[in-house]
Amino acid sequence: MAMTDEFHKPTQFSGAKFESMTGGDDPAQISRVAHDTAHALLARVRTSADPGVVERVVAFADDHGIDAIAELWSRSSPRSLPGALWRIYLMRALIRQDPQGTSFYYQRGSELVATIDQVVAGATSPTGPAEIILLADEILRGVFEGDFGIALDRAAAFCRVTSTGAASVADDIDAANPDRATELTTKALRLSHTATEFAACARSWRSGKLD
Repeated sequence: MAMTDEFHKPTQFSGAKFESMTGGDDPAQISRVAHDTAHALLARVRTSADPGVVERVVAFADDHGIDAIAELWSRSSPRSLPGALWRIYLMRALIRQDPQGTSFYYQRGSELVATIDQVVAGATSPTGPAEIILLADEILRGVFEGDFGIALDRAAAFCRVTSTGAASVADDIDAANPDRATELTTKALRLSHTATEFAACARSWRSGKLD
């Protein structure tokens, strides 16, 4: 299972509307629309002279719902541009949904990892709810006004650190609360898998092969 399995929200952009735009359920057409919109958005925002456009794009899911983005990009390969954009938006939505829990797992992970992942992720330490929300916004903002590869690296590092923290907490509570421990272990695996996908996208972006 992927990180995408964790988020559920009432749809604000109906499947019927999407299918009418793309000509039904033709996978090739859906894929082409996903790739075209991802490339167009990235190019438009990066070349815009409007200083407020990045903030509006970052807050798009807050105003229109994460499902408005999901309808366009969630069916894309995780190792594609629309797939990467979808997962970064989703990561931000999940953080904002539970900043207290996410910051707790991230802080636990940052105390345990023996790598530079917490440095790459770039969250202020110690990391509380406000700091983890700020990190999510910074990563998404970096997609549109910074180095896209670095934004993907930061997202991957965040997922690895948080995965380590969730797995550690799962070990702590396994005897007392095995059901919750299983949930956290699953969460850790999803985050680890998502980190791998972000890292692969970063490599593809740098080699000019992320479509």
